[in-house]
Amino acid sequence: MRYYFSKIVDIPFEKAIEKVTDELKKEGFGVLTDIDVKATLKKKLDIDFYKYRILGACNPPFALKALQTEDKIGTMLPCNVIVQETNTGKVEVAAIDPVASMKAVENPTLGAIARQIQEKLRKVIDNL
Repeated sequence: MRYYFSKIVDIPFEKAIEKVTDELKKEGFGVLTDIDVKATLKKKLDIDFYKYRILGACNPPFALKALQTEDKIGTMLPCNVIVQETNTGKVEVAAIDPVASMKAVENPTLGAIARQIQEKLRKVIDNL
């Protein structure tokens, strides 16, 4: 089972970040974290890396449900969405598949929540 779903988009990298953020908002997500991997690796290790950003997306009502269902689930939050430059110069956007990641947690109620989040994240990717 794949642990993510993705799409190649034909727009510039920074525009892809904006579009992903907008689509996440439409599905009730906010971006809690924005990790610029390229900048971090340059600063910490003096390594030149390709454009790669990790957006930590959170849908507060679903996060609350998940936390109320499984108190350690915070170890798997937020839902990460990546935007990366491919070796062909295109931009790929990928989101975690929460159903795949929740298989590690044996809690049927949490599985139902994960399916709802999966639907929302798929919509984000599909709408790019």
